[in-house]
Amino acid sequence: MSAVPANPARPTTPNAPPVRLGDQLVALGLISSDQLRIALMEQKQTGKPLGEALMALGFATAEVMRSALAENLGEQSISLKGIVADAEALALIPKAVAKRHSLFPVSLVKRTNELIIATANPNDIVAADQIKAMLGSGPRPSWRLGNGAEIQSAIEQYYGHELSIDGILHELETGKVDIASIAQESEGYSHPVVRLIDSLLADATLRGASDIHFEPELQFLRIRYRIDGVLRQVRVLHLRYWSAMVVRLKVIAGMNIAETRAPQDGHISLSISGRPVDFRSAAQPTIHGENFVLRILDRKSGIMPITGLGLSEPNFHLLELMLSRPEGILLVTGPTGSGKTTTLYSVLGHLNNEGVNIMTLEDPVEYPLPVIRQTSISGAVKMDFAEGIRSMMRQDPDIILVGEVRDQETAEMAFRAAMTGHQVFTTLHTNSAIRSIPRLIDLGIKPDVVAGNVIGIVAQRLIRTLCTACKAPDAPTPGEAQLLGYAQGAAATVYRKVGCAKCDQQGYKGRLSIMELLKFDAGLDELVTQRASLKAMADYLHSKGFVPMAQDGLRRVREGHTTIEEVGRVVDLTDMVL
Repeated sequence: MSAVPANPARPTTPNAPPVRLGDQLVALGLISSDQLRIALMEQKQTGKPLGEALMALGFATAEVMRSALAENLGEQSISLKGIVADAEALALIPKAVAKRHSLFPVSLVKRTNELIIATANPNDIVAADQIKAMLGSGPRPSWRLGNGAEIQSAIEQYYGHELSIDGILHELETGKVDIASIAQESEGYSHPVVRLIDSLLADATLRGASDIHFEPELQFLRIRYRIDGVLRQVRVLHLRYWSAMVVRLKVIAGMNIAETRAPQDGHISLSISGRPVDFRSAAQPTIHGENFVLRILDRKSGIMPITGLGLSEPNFHLLELMLSRPEGILLVTGPTGSGKTTTLYSVLGHLNNEGVNIMTLEDPVEYPLPVIRQTSISGAVKMDFAEGIRSMMRQDPDIILVGEVRDQETAEMAFRAAMTGHQVFTTLHTNSAIRSIPRLIDLGIKPDVVAGNVIGIVAQRLIRTLCTACKAPDAPTPGEAQLLGYAQGAAATVYRKVGCAKCDQQGYKGRLSIMELLKFDAGLDELVTQRASLKAMADYLHSKGFVPMAQDGLRRVREGHTTIEEVGRVVDLTDMVL
């Protein structure tokens, strides 16, 4: 942007030709020359900027591109992750202008009378002139280079996306067109039901929901979001709107709009705040109409590095030790929605490099990953997990991910792959790590096969974390002190939930995982082969330092991240009370 002065710290040569961004990234070793050629071809075909093409292909991350662009252009960069919105800054630039020029007012610095603005296009002279005229004799604009997706996400989040839903509902009720909500849409006017569905999907995604429930009752429609694992009612609409809304949902999900008496599944792909978001949809007939549930598959929130799983240091080293074993099966167990897929993807991301061939069978593929060969299992494909593993073995894989072991044939094929020198990762539905052993035997796997081929078992749950803005310190009760292992009369602190605007008065914001890691060794293999009881195996594991999930949850309480009530919501603590 012409209004941005060159970075004074960056040396300049008067007649030196500018270094092209692609050449700079290759010189820094961030991409290869082959990747640059592919990105340039993609840029030519799609018209995208080179940076966007590199990120879409998975060759570079947003952080790398932002830093490289800033260095290339001689400007300062800024990350919008975790920022706190400045209401005074937002009031200076309308949302429509921010969306049109892909810029975001970050903060108003009164000491220097500057308005810090993040922009995705530093060469947009029209935007620079418009903002300068808009501010007039007010604060001076100070530009920073930001990531386009982060800017769009911040615009939707901090300019109050929910207000447009209110405007659309008012239009539906009164028949009066809501000019403000239409002004935010680049496509112009569309039917209010279409905009209402789009706004609800975007609102749920931006609020971090994992599921959206549309639940018809006798006279009204209840809309609930599952946020941090707990359903929360967000809207109640008159039932007369539901017939049009469910038709719109079915259309974009590729369902049969004429079928209302049988369950249906579908899939929706949208771009929200500049990033792709997928929705798995399911319709279920009820006595008051069709119940409609959407599972939100947000790639941005679904993939994290293995260091972000929150493992204690001993458990982290134990997981690394398990992953270093060249063949065998690693099981991740837990109920639906306990973060099993996220953990497996984090593990695959940790192992992913050009030297290994990683292949997956999923039902369906939730988050596309670069380099990894991913296959969806579905009725249309006419391939189940067992047949998929059989086919995959002919593709020369090093590492195999099987979405779920749910029957004997799949279990046998997964163990056969492990016995032929492959690393196999899969999920199982059991209550704890140790109970996975009898479950595998129940599926028809012989005890001596289980003993020789299972690397380890990870059991996990997700618990809500206390809101950092409002959590309050308190002294533990005698019962809590006993659970947490504090000596009687010792000075100790626990934190209680309070509730504030930042956490929607819930007291909790965000989630973290609690885990138990069971590593198979020669002693446990022997007990499994002998069909020892669960108690005998549990006693052996505790003698080897096994940390149960309940203890890992109480560690989180001692660290001040959550409460005993929240841990007790997902893990049985009754056996720990004397």
